[in-house]
Amino acid sequence: MLNTLSGRFLILTSVFVMLAEILIFVPSVANFRESYLLNRLERAQIASLALLASSDTMVAPELEEELLENAGVLTVVLRRDQIRELVLASPMAAPVSKSYDLRDASALVLIRDALARLVTTKNEVILVTGTPVRGAGEVIEITLETTSLRVAIVDYGLRILLLSAVISIITAGLLFFAVRRFLVQPMARVVSHMSVYAQAPEDTRGFIKPSASLHELREAEDALYLLQTELTGALKQKQRLAQLGSAVAKISHDLRNILTVAQLFTDRLESSADPAVVRTAPKLVGAISRAVNLCESTLAFGKAEEPPPALTIISLHDLVEDALDGERLAAMEKDCVDYRCDIPADMSVRADPEQLYRVITNLARNARQAIEATGKSGTISIIACEQDADWRISVQDTGPGLPPKALEHLFTAFQGNVRKGGTGLGLAIAADLVRGHGGALMLRETGKTGTIFDIHLPRETAAMGVVKE
Repeated sequence: MLNTLSGRFLILTSVFVMLAEILIFVPSVANFRESYLLNRLERAQIASLALLASSDTMVAPELEEELLENAGVLTVVLRRDQIRELVLASPMAAPVSKSYDLRDASALVLIRDALARLVTTKNEVILVTGTPVRGAGEVIEITLETTSLRVAIVDYGLRILLLSAVISIITAGLLFFAVRRFLVQPMARVVSHMSVYAQAPEDTRGFIKPSASLHELREAEDALYLLQTELTGALKQKQRLAQLGSAVAKISHDLRNILTVAQLFTDRLESSADPAVVRTAPKLVGAISRAVNLCESTLAFGKAEEPPPALTIISLHDLVEDALDGERLAAMEKDCVDYRCDIPADMSVRADPEQLYRVITNLARNARQAIEATGKSGTISIIACEQDADWRISVQDTGPGLPPKALEHLFTAFQGNVRKGGTGLGLAIAADLVRGHGGALMLRETGKTGTIFDIHLPRETAAMGVVKE
């Protein structure tokens, strides 16, 4: 009960109501004390006026005692026409200990005096001064014992506290049922839908149907529905990717065997005396070797994640030139793209040569295909610079820029395709490989004048958890 939302509300409401009643209790007690003393003043005034109205102001002691007892006072002094007169009096058991003037007393003074009387248990005789009602005099003074006053204040306070407790219980009970009806039950419904969905996330029948009338709960239900929709879609896509990955692994296995045979034949071409073969054979051997490595990496990817990069110091200029040579051969028929490598010949970076080659090739291929799609000539430039924290490699093209739709999921597999018929794998693979180096692949700008991708490779290896080979 105490660990539930409605239970906590019940307790907090009771506490807050009691605190509010206590804040009301203090001025109420002060007001009750003032009313009590004013009533005694009025009753004493009536008794004194009744005596003064008689023809004989001398009364028997028994009658005087009865008048004082009915008024609840010990003495009555009335001042009229500048004359102060002791009208009624009885023997006092003790001298006057305190005096209170109700004519100009402030609220704080009344509260202070009421609390002091409430905590003082000793019986005392006090003098109270007030103004007579209906102009029956200038000042009226009475003396009385405080026992009856304190008993009346305590009785009044207990009744106030009892009433506060009843109000607190009723208010807390109403709030308890209101919270359960308007908050706890709708939240329990949301939790129930979450539990049902967790058991079978692929079953769309477990989706929540937003129906709450409260704005905040409706937002929670809408957010849960959106989460369920997106998560189920992502799970289905993961399943399809897993199935596709299994198929690709099988194809890569067979393709690797075929390429291995082709590699054996290309090894013989290197011994040819034909100048054209001598120039072409190393490129062909390198391309087939990379294809074999890619197949092996694909098989490894089917079992786990992309293998960690084997970092080593490499010549960036030679690696980029090698990658661009492959693109030049691929674009030989159309011959509409000009490739430029603006990288110092002596510039070296720390990277996995095979993985960085794949990154450069993917970016250059995408740029070439974008330029070829326009039917116009263009330029692809690869520029690199060395900074304090990292190396930055920029791949720039003068193509038409990326379509807006591609920017939404640029580095997401099967969603970030930048051309019709593309799979969206190139940029996703490139970004994943760069992240494996501890770096980042970012789109700097794109538009009608072209596109620029930046590759950031960190110079420090400690943050990447790898060791230089």
